[in-house]
Amino acid sequence: MENTSGQGKDAPVPPEIDRWNWGAFLLTWIWGLANNVLVSLLMLVPCVVFVMPFVLGARGSRWAWQRRRWESVEQFQRVQRQWAQVGFALLGAAVLFCVALVVTINFFMKQSDIYKLSYEEVSRNPAATSVLGTPVDTGMVQGSISTSGPSGSADISYSVKGPRAKGTLYTQATKTMGAWHIDAMELELEGTPARVRLVPP
Repeated sequence: MENTSGQGKDAPVPPEIDRWNWGAFLLTWIWGLANNVLVSLLMLVPCVVFVMPFVLGARGSRWAWQRRRWESVEQFQRVQRQWAQVGFALLGAAVLFCVALVVTINFFMKQSDIYKLSYEEVSRNPAATSVLGTPVDTGMVQGSISTSGPSGSADISYSVKGPRAKGTLYTQATKTMGAWHIDAMELELEGTPARVRLVPP
């Protein structure tokens, strides 16, 4: 087949390249600038930002072939594979970064005084241990902890699991004169809409 690349929108496209383009899908406007597919800049428009990756993934190969001169089909395929490899590498790096960030935040949350105080309370609270059993294991901590010198506030939650049941523990606390005090603590058991109020008893 004659090399029809770079001849505009009416140029025929070889069937072996007219397929889904992962590089265009993952790298969108960056891929578009490099491949002379300027329609990819619509990614910068808020109302179409979620649609364009799919449009580029489906039509990107066709547009890149028609709007830029390529030496051959083989060269086009080789370059597009490289774009896909870069896209997947960046996606993998982003996923790893997010996982590392979540793990790091959870680690520091579990090192906080309010988490330790909350865990001590649920581990020895008769109302909690009677339904959960002992020992009590905990999961990822969510919420916020804010301190300013000797004062502060916290609103956290995390999953709890014992031999008998599992659920979610909610804790609100304030820090006054350098010491944390639990204002409210409630245990929500899995499958039960009502909560067990632990603090105040």
